[in-house]
Amino acid sequence: MTPSRPATGMRFPLATGAQVRREVGRQIRGVRRARGLFLLALLLLSIGAYAGVLVPQFMGRIVDLVQGDGRLSLWSIGAGLVIAAVTGAVLNAAGFYLVSRLSERAIANLRQEMVGTALGLPTHQVEDAGSGDLISRSTDDVAELSAAVTETIPTLSTSVFTVVATVIALAALDWQFLLLPLLVTPVYFFAARQYLSKAPDRYAAARAAMAERARRVLEAIRGRATVRAFSMERRMHTEIGNASWHVVRTSITARMTMLVLNAWMLVAELLLLALALLVGFHLVAADALSVGAVTGAVLMLIRLRGPMNSFMRVLDVVQSGYASLARIVGVTIDPPVPVPDSGAGAPEGRVELRGVSFSYGEGWAVRDVDLRIDPGETVAIVGASGAGKTTVAALLAGLRIPVSGQVLVDGRAVSSLSDRERIARLAMVSQEVHVFSGTLRQDLTLARPGADDDALMTALERVHAHDWFERLPMGLDTVVGARGVQLDPVAAQQLALARILLLDPAVVIMDEATAEAGSAGAEALELAADEVTRDRSALVIAHRLDQASRADRILVMESGRVIEEGAHTDLLAAGGAYAHLWSAWSAGREGDEAR
Repeated sequence: MTPSRPATGMRFPLATGAQVRREVGRQIRGVRRARGLFLLALLLLSIGAYAGVLVPQFMGRIVDLVQGDGRLSLWSIGAGLVIAAVTGAVLNAAGFYLVSRLSERAIANLRQEMVGTALGLPTHQVEDAGSGDLISRSTDDVAELSAAVTETIPTLSTSVFTVVATVIALAALDWQFLLLPLLVTPVYFFAARQYLSKAPDRYAAARAAMAERARRVLEAIRGRATVRAFSMERRMHTEIGNASWHVVRTSITARMTMLVLNAWMLVAELLLLALALLVGFHLVAADALSVGAVTGAVLMLIRLRGPMNSFMRVLDVVQSGYASLARIVGVTIDPPVPVPDSGAGAPEGRVELRGVSFSYGEGWAVRDVDLRIDPGETVAIVGASGAGKTTVAALLAGLRIPVSGQVLVDGRAVSSLSDRERIARLAMVSQEVHVFSGTLRQDLTLARPGADDDALMTALERVHAHDWFERLPMGLDTVVGARGVQLDPVAAQQLALARILLLDPAVVIMDEATAEAGSAGAEALELAADEVTRDRSALVIAHRLDQASRADRILVMESGRVIEEGAHTDLLAAGGAYAHLWSAWSAGREGDEAR
């Protein structure tokens, strides 16, 4: 029977408009004194916008003064002009600072929450969504949102407050000037509506294309050994190239919507200036306003073009930023719910898999697997690549949820254990280990915060790491990882095994933890692995059959099923699949030694 499971590769969801608004409101409320800062910024920007509108009015009075109709001296008008300009600039700058400070703090909190949520998600959920999608959201989208806020907040603030202040000032001069914004507004509305009807989907498609490109690049980098082994360089290069061109095409399509918007903006600007000249001529001819007053009004309208154009053009950045915001919130809207303590007693290290089956979407990766590990017992799993060994390890570690069957540790389902209970019982180390940037002491104390130097040195000695440790220039204070000393694969694996010793779980899962040793480091890593598995329950996914031979029991897997089980000597005597594997492996090792 074909397993009934949803297909993998599903990306994280996009947040809806309501979800985005709720999340943004919550983040802003989470900023200290957010309401007071917002009201103060509103006041400063309002006064600054009004001061900016006074500038063209003073310039109009200069025209009246030249014609002999002015009531103020040139020095008075000049002083008022300078004061209005400086006041507007200072107040607008202060308002921008407060708004930017508020928004950037909210973005920082949102970024931190998204990363925290992603780190707390089950591994299988992250893998199903695709690590490229998550990385794209946490890097590209956060950068896009931050840039959009930095660019749009000042522009939107200036545009809104300048337009409102200008309309009020025009109404104070003559009500007929109000006809100009009313007549031009439909053009702006139509242009914005056309833009908004197409831009969101196009920008969302562009962001999704970037995520796909990131996924392709990450797959090529992480799987470079496989790519080289199977001569897949040209194929991977082509796939990355196609993904990159897809980004180019979707990005150009998104930007084309902005070009259409710019064309409508030119129509609106032409209409606005033409109407302004007609209304101004009519009012001067009717002796309703002076030439200076009309000049000030036209200058205000000309100044209005800038904010309106900026407001419309910033929609391009807003849409891109909103698409990124929806992707970021899409990760945080469904945070992992902490699992409460199940009431499990002291860790014993008793493991049981009962009729466990699992599928990644097509076909069974693991089918009807039964496994029992008693406290202190070491069980090894061997088999060809794709037999299901790593899947069994992931199921026991709780990284995957079985389709059917039960995975029990100390009589409790792994999925029901809280983080505290799980950490006390289970730890997994694979051949892909990570050395965190920082001092060696910081890297080790991740497993046991507060551990003293004696405990750290004991752990390193037990995994036989003294050879490379003695060469470190500053001992435990040596900076390792990407920004420090680069540890070779054997040293990095020993460091990971030392962390397991410090963590001291009841059950350790070793998924080919010595596969990267090579002939030079095989003995050191095998000794370290033996030290880690001593006196605790262990499931070993064996890459080297000599490691499996030292286990208490061995399970042989093929096509997701257990086909043989027993001790090393018993399986050899049975002459089955394990005996054939051992014979082939022994022959290969003898050939290597001969060479």
